[in-house]
Amino acid sequence: MKQIKSEQLVALLKQQLTEDIFDFAFDKKHDKLRLNHKKIGKGMELSLPGIVAKYNDKQEAAIQEVVYTIEQTFQAMEREQEQGFQATTQIFPVIRATSYPRISKEGHAFITTEHTAETRIFYALDLGKTYRFIDESMLEALQLTVEQIREMARFSVKQLPTTTKQDEVAGNIFYFVNVNDGYDASRILNDSFLKAMSQKIEGDMTVSVPHQDVLIIGDIRNETGYDVLAQMTMHFFTVGMVPITSLSFVYEDGELEPIFILAKNRVKKEQEKK
Repeated sequence: MKQIKSEQLVALLKQQLTEDIFDFAFDKKHDKLRLNHKKIGKGMELSLPGIVAKYNDKQEAAIQEVVYTIEQTFQAMEREQEQGFQATTQIFPVIRATSYPRISKEGHAFITTEHTAETRIFYALDLGKTYRFIDESMLEALQLTVEQIREMARFSVKQLPTTTKQDEVAGNIFYFVNVNDGYDASRILNDSFLKAMSQKIEGDMTVSVPHQDVLIIGDIRNETGYDVLAQMTMHFFTVGMVPITSLSFVYEDGELEPIFILAKNRVKKEQEKK
């Protein structure tokens, strides 16, 4: 199987997208590619390591997937310029790492809400096959307040399907949400879904969002389960198009706590027993 590096990936994208339409700016130091659409006058930035890993796993299918995403994103930008925002557009919450930029390329602050020490909530204007993060400059056009946006997003995420696929490893059960609608990780904000899942968990319930397109719920019934979970989330984090965090959370009484906090508490309790 052919393996490539970032420079070769950029060359493949140039073949697919053509330099007649896009300006390509490859940042070798930070391993990123900036695409600027010549007609629209707007651009987007791609983090290359995740796409390279995906290509080395799926080959040509990975290139087609990223090209499709890029084309749909710019088509949505073009429609927005021509038609403006639609009153019926839905708004969804989107989970990102806390390191994700909070200011748009145009210098406007995105609407966000704190979530955990590892994650932050952004809000997206759904445009059909893609979405756009909402920033402060868009509030007047949308005729919405920040609190209304948050409320609409809380409602929308509860309407998303929560079908899971199940796998068992070393006596531990793992449930995967992988609808690929752009909001898989956002299901972590569906409290009623998490509470319903907690009713069927026999061991410790863990929740992981290693990248945008997957939510993993673990039923950890033995110590090996934590090792499996760590390896699993790191793998997903590495190959994801939009990585979020390789750190998993324990879900207890409606709260999310990082795994390492649980480990510390357990050691403390064992010491107290002695």
